[in-house]
Amino acid sequence: MAVSGVATAKTVPKASVLPSEQILFGRSAAMQPIRQLVGKILGTNLPVLIQGENGTGKGLLAQFIHSRSYLASGPCIKVNCAAIPGSLLESELFGYEKGAFTDAHTSKPGQVELAHNGTLFLDEISDLDLSLQAKTLQLLQDGQYSRIGDTQERCVNTRVICATNRRLEDEIAAGRFRQDLFYRINVVTINLPPLRERREDIPGLANYFLEQLNARFDREAPPFPEEALEAFTQKELRGNIRELENVVARYAIMGALDSELPESRLKRPPNPVKLSVDGTVSLKHIAKQAVREMESNVILQVLRENKWNRRKAANVLNISYRALIYKIQEAGLAQRHHRKTTPAAVQPTQPIATPE
Repeated sequence: MAVSGVATAKTVPKASVLPSEQILFGRSAAMQPIRQLVGKILGTNLPVLIQGENGTGKGLLAQFIHSRSYLASGPCIKVNCAAIPGSLLESELFGYEKGAFTDAHTSKPGQVELAHNGTLFLDEISDLDLSLQAKTLQLLQDGQYSRIGDTQERCVNTRVICATNRRLEDEIAAGRFRQDLFYRINVVTINLPPLRERREDIPGLANYFLEQLNARFDREAPPFPEEALEAFTQKELRGNIRELENVVARYAIMGALDSELPESRLKRPPNPVKLSVDGTVSLKHIAKQAVREMESNVILQVLRENKWNRRKAANVLNISYRALIYKIQEAGLAQRHHRKTTPAAVQPTQPIATPE
């Protein structure tokens, strides 16, 4: 009995929001064999095993394979095996019949059913319980399964893509993973390299994330200077692509960059130092001036982000409302805001349309 997917399926994002092939695979030598391998398997329904460290883009690659395959018109269903307790994962995967257990008041299809004529993406497959591994093996062998509480065998046409950040050979040796299941999912294996092995792809990824974040949050963060992109390639980035995206997000939202990068890589032109009449330099005065300028910039940014709602800004800055008003007046921020919001004396005051 073939069952089609329904609207309640939790599908991953559509292909239109995926990065382009150029961004996904980059130009590094480490990614080109993967690009060629993926191209060869797109026209098949062979099981795929994607291995790699956390944050290397295993989920994105699974979505890309689905979006370019002949099953692209069908759903792509993702199940995170590590996020669902084993006692619940079986019903989540295979569904259940009414009365199969306490509180099973109605029948419910599982994610396997919802992936019919599409792709089933089993993320963190190494966390699958041994009892469920046997049932998954049957699904891969003959495309059949049964709901909990049902003796009827059901058929499904779906491609299975698995991902893991562990060495399954080690899991087999430890008795935590079935060897026969490993052979079934290991038809095509893709080993994604960590970002440190494809550093030449980092500038393209950083620019892509910045463009996406600017559009998502209606920001206008300026492009990265060349020295910043070069500095990104020197950063350790143990969290791989996910960490890089977080670094770019902090820059797009908060304007912070220097703290993310090695100090030697970012060089800012020094501000000119004003000398006194006798040619001496007051370090204390310079330090106070720098602190005031930094404080003024932070206050202005928070005010803009909160559309000049001073009470909200005070809460964000963790200072009193009166203290914020004093600092706004001291830095002359109110006058700057007034000049921007009132272009002519005869015009009514208009609110600033600032990014949220």
